[in-house]
Amino acid sequence: MLKNILVALDGSEIAERVIETVDELVLSPDSTVIICHVFPSPESEMELPADRPQPESPTLSYFQIEKQLQSYQEKLSVNSQLELVTGDPADEIIRFANIYEVDLIIIGSRGLTGMKRIVQGSVSSQVVEEAHCSVLVVKPN
Repeated sequence: MLKNILVALDGSEIAERVIETVDELVLSPDSTVIICHVFPSPESEMELPADRPQPESPTLSYFQIEKQLQSYQEKLSVNSQLELVTGDPADEIIRFANIYEVDLIIIGSRGLTGMKRIVQGSVSSQVVEEAHCSVLVVKPN
């Protein structure tokens, strides 16, 4: 049975689909969903090579993300809480999974392929490899 579920959202258009997937799960009334968002740390942006394309900088502020996550939280029929942190997204997701001893991580995939995937990396792939629990990757339509 799934008692603790970590839902990692990045503010992209796939977030709504991830929440719909969570809502489709049959969860017990005592389950808890932890919704998290990780803001990339400024120093990780400083380390990016200048000769490579850079990922788009986040356009949503902390308060906009928090408000968006609260609206998702209201849609859930089980207990939930929010976590917003700054750091390396994959590392922070794994850290939260360990802290909360989650049974499942649900994360979206932007569906990057080719050079974009090589340059920008894949948070979902790293989480799948490093997590100590099951990971459900929600793909774009």
